[in-house]
Amino acid sequence: MQQVKKPRDLIEGQPVLVVVDIQQGDFLEVYSGIPTMPGTRERCLRARKIVDKARACGVPLVFIQEVHRRDRVDFGRELDGVEDVHCIDGEPGTAIADAIGMRPDDYHVPKRRYSAFFSTDLEILLKGLKADTLILIGGLTDVCIHYTFVDGHQHDYFCRVVEDCVTGSSIEAHEASLRAMEYLQTGARRSSTEIMRAFEDYAERTKTLIAKSA
Repeated sequence: MQQVKKPRDLIEGQPVLVVVDIQQGDFLEVYSGIPTMPGTRERCLRARKIVDKARACGVPLVFIQEVHRRDRVDFGRELDGVEDVHCIDGEPGTAIADAIGMRPDDYHVPKRRYSAFFSTDLEILLKGLKADTLILIGGLTDVCIHYTFVDGHQHDYFCRVVEDCVTGSSIEAHEASLRAMEYLQTGARRSSTEIMRAFEDYAERTKTLIAKSA
């Protein structure tokens, strides 16, 4: 009989909210070069509630942005599959979406490839933030979210994916990737309601610790 493992706490130690590739192209009625499942815009707007709750509860935010050079020299093998040219530097759809609420003093990590860890300074930033738990929202569930989750897992972070605040290239790919992430870490799949409640609990714990140390 397969052992049923008890999930770890939703937040272990220091949480960080990682907002992956919620960009203007998700809200523009133009061809983006990337297929997305139905309801993508609604999921991105729901993700804003997570951003606002994290900010209110003192959880650090890191905004990830996929961006490619205009001469396309950094795409590599990325265009060998279904995706067409996308996220070109300076194009209207490439900027972080206004609707997600990034502020000038928020942490911002541009990336050239799918994983937010690959050839970026994310790992240095997370060490500086003393991060233990990474909470992922954004897209695509089956590409940039999944690959960032896997790299976070391999760097020994506790990883959580907010399943109603991520969107995939298709419903089938979205669901399959959620199952794959849950396979790696039991309890990885979480709802926005659970996450916001956990942020509130984290804020209360932090307040109590500050009061005790005063």
